[in-house]
Amino acid sequence: MYELGDYGDYITAWCPGCGNHNILKAVKDALFKLQLPPHRALFVSGIGQAAKAPHYINANVFNGLHGRSLPVATGARISNPELTVIVESGDGCHYGEGGNHFLAAIRRNVDITIIVHDNQVYGLTKGQASPTSSEGFITKTQPQGTHNARFNPVQVAVAMKAGFVARGFSGRVEHLSGLIQQGIKHRGLALIDVLQPCVSFNKVNTYGWYNQRCYILSEGYDPTDRNQAMLVSEEWGDRIPLGVIYKNDRPAFEDHFPVMKLGPAAMRPARLDTLKEIMESFS
Repeated sequence: MYELGDYGDYITAWCPGCGNHNILKAVKDALFKLQLPPHRALFVSGIGQAAKAPHYINANVFNGLHGRSLPVATGARISNPELTVIVESGDGCHYGEGGNHFLAAIRRNVDITIIVHDNQVYGLTKGQASPTSSEGFITKTQPQGTHNARFNPVQVAVAMKAGFVARGFSGRVEHLSGLIQQGIKHRGLALIDVLQPCVSFNKVNTYGWYNQRCYILSEGYDPTDRNQAMLVSEEWGDRIPLGVIYKNDRPAFEDHFPVMKLGPAAMRPARLDTLKEIMESFS
């Protein structure tokens, strides 16, 4: 029986009031409620304030390059299907620098869970507009406002038939923990886009701003209805839906390869006779 403290308790480098604190709390709560052994969990992240989150969890961690966490997570999951692989980084890391990897991961439907800290700015590099910033968002480097259209990751994921698509809010820890638990248990790729205030560089999308707009989808909502999910995923501004927006039962990438059922490659017995035949074929 694992205790909540088994997943770590560290002093963080985040600003007081940062939404990252509650996301970390929700992640640990989800691991605890799932009773996931720390040595069976692998967190993969890129670069950014959000990407520091795995540093504060007792688990396996791979902290890589900006926007390049998903290829590593894919390789880790395929090579060791006994691992629960969770990818955790920010909106700039996943949707900006890592945008093409994000699309490729959805297409493959690898059995990983992606948790995106979506604060609509590049917090580590002092507040530039990110892909999810609203059009007209003013920053120190965009004093006249960003002129780029806002990227809607949830709608893109639904359009591409991602296996599991959800949106949470760092101000609702218990609800977010439940979404993370569902995402980890889902067989296939799970995206959880988490809205989180950046108290230092985003003075628009504050806790009050989100609390006035966010609502939890009703129990009557059917997340398997893709047409309805497309409409709901488009909501932004006056009303922002939280919850499981879309899910399906697409086969996971690993399910297409029977060899994956043999377990981790490192634990399989070496077939030296086969290796000898291969080497001799080159002679």
